[in-house]
Amino acid sequence: MEKQHLRKQVIQQLHQLTPSDHEQKSASIIEKVLASDEFKYAETIGITLSRFPEVDTRRLIEIAWQAGKRVAIPRCISSTREMDFRLIDSFDQTEVVYMDLREPKIDITESVKPEEIDLQIVPGVVYSETGYRIGFGGGYYDRYLINFPFETISLAFDCQIRHNIVKEPHDVPVSYIYTDKHIIDCQKARDANE
Repeated sequence: MEKQHLRKQVIQQLHQLTPSDHEQKSASIIEKVLASDEFKYAETIGITLSRFPEVDTRRLIEIAWQAGKRVAIPRCISSTREMDFRLIDSFDQTEVVYMDLREPKIDITESVKPEEIDLQIVPGVVYSETGYRIGFGGGYYDRYLINFPFETISLAFDCQIRHNIVKEPHDVPVSYIYTDKHIIDCQKARDANE
């Protein structure tokens, strides 16, 4: 199935989630992440500020701050399609940019290199069990992840997992996907598919 069609189909499904379902399923996913070694041992976490209907990341960010972890969110550089992850310790250090996305304010946040981030939480719309994803179409994360040296996880509702994603040469898979029903070890799934 064509990427755009699959992306559109899954986004429509996500918009059908009731607010209480969305909240409940997001909480279930966050609980699994909090119990994971990836989260427990990470000192610096790269993550986006979600917007509906994505899995809600705000609570995870707040818990990370309470646990003394550093949180870095991306600033997109549209001219180069690259991302600059910057440390925030308050949502007040963000601003709304294009497409209702919240990004860090450059003048009051500090940039961190990819190798300073222990755990990268990668957004997306559609995922395969092998960790390949269809994002929002900008290609920012595929460029970023090529040189990212540590663990990557994605947070997804179970309905976002599909078997029919066509892998492209530039696609970089994530290590794990945490859903409201499962924790998927993507490397294991890739090994099983080879």
